[in-house]
Amino acid sequence: MRAATFFKDLPEPVVDQAIANVVTRTHPLNRVILLESDWGTSVYFILSGWVKIRTYNIDGKEVTLNILGPGELFGEMAPLDDVPRSTDVITLTPTMIGSMPAADFVRLVNTEPQAGLRLAKLMARRLRQLNRRLRLREADSTARVADILLFLEEGQGEESSQGIAIPNLPHRELSSLSGMARETVTRVLGKLEKKGIIRREQDSLFIIDKDALEGLLL
Repeated sequence: MRAATFFKDLPEPVVDQAIANVVTRTHPLNRVILLESDWGTSVYFILSGWVKIRTYNIDGKEVTLNILGPGELFGEMAPLDDVPRSTDVITLTPTMIGSMPAADFVRLVNTEPQAGLRLAKLMARRLRQLNRRLRLREADSTARVADILLFLEEGQGEESSQGIAIPNLPHRELSSLSGMARETVTRVLGKLEKKGIIRREQDSLFIIDKDALEGLLL
């Protein structure tokens, strides 16, 4: 829990108090952690693994809104608004999650200015990413796939000798996240790899030329 991005540089006594009642559990692949309309009794921190945030459109089709990995949190909005959850959360891999009582999280945000600022920055980043995806909704398939890769890089990218590493997610998840057919996503990824912009391995996708990837959004 101390390694979670949200707690970075917060005073140690503040962190100790905040995580005193955290319960840690490991969940298997495809386990539903939260359901839409559940009440917000906890806030969740990802210690390892990956989850997707999903909802459904008016036609009943699943729509992936976000994919989160180690160090990130979810379920923070419902406790702040005191309203039911607005999305489902499902594991994409075996995942370890720390569950913090909502009252402890709200108390932390209300009493520690740095925690409140960090939450505001998190929500601003997610809103900015959503706005960019909406702006590119009518763009060509290459731009939309590039946006998804940069979206994952911003949240989970790690520098390495081979480039910026992000999770090599199943194409069906990238398809749901981008709103395009899986076959289209596969074709675009192959094209980007041939151009030397990315390289794929079993567990990781490496962004070799981030500038070129960003240029595809223009």
